[in-house]
Amino acid sequence: MTFKVGDRIAHPMHGAGTIDCIESRKINGTEREYYVLKLPVGDMVVMIPTGNCSEIGVRPIVKPEEAEEILNAIPEIEINMNQNWNKRYRENMTKIKSGDLMEVAEVVKGLMTRDLNHSLSTGERKMLHSAKQILISEIVLSQSTSYEEVEERINNAISYSYATTS
Repeated sequence: MTFKVGDRIAHPMHGAGTIDCIESRKINGTEREYYVLKLPVGDMVVMIPTGNCSEIGVRPIVKPEEAEEILNAIPEIEINMNQNWNKRYRENMTKIKSGDLMEVAEVVKGLMTRDLNHSLSTGERKMLHSAKQILISEIVLSQSTSYEEVEERINNAISYSYATTS
């Protein structure tokens, strides 16, 4: 898939952003074109080889109504996390790398709920932070809203579902 400057796209491991420009860079003797992706969260910039987007899993961001469906679905997401830390970590990482925003929401809800019951390890705390950034950045761009507003909606949805199941 080809994108142009100004397109809003999602990178599975970094979240969503806007293509700021397309640059040519010579790396290891090979000249390549890169999308320069400006992320709204943390003012981070990611360079994505234009020819590798489909392999990486780069895609257009979800439509505003899809983002709304995901936010509304959070209280209903079933949490089924492995008790083994290593397996749970691998399963969550696979969900994040899938680029599927609903699977990222599952990871966020699962880890936030787990954090309410047990404290998270440093690795899982970092994973939760990354998954939340990925989820929130795409919803912020999709719905043209603020980071704080989306984060509050996610936190409220998870608190609500935790209160009704505890």
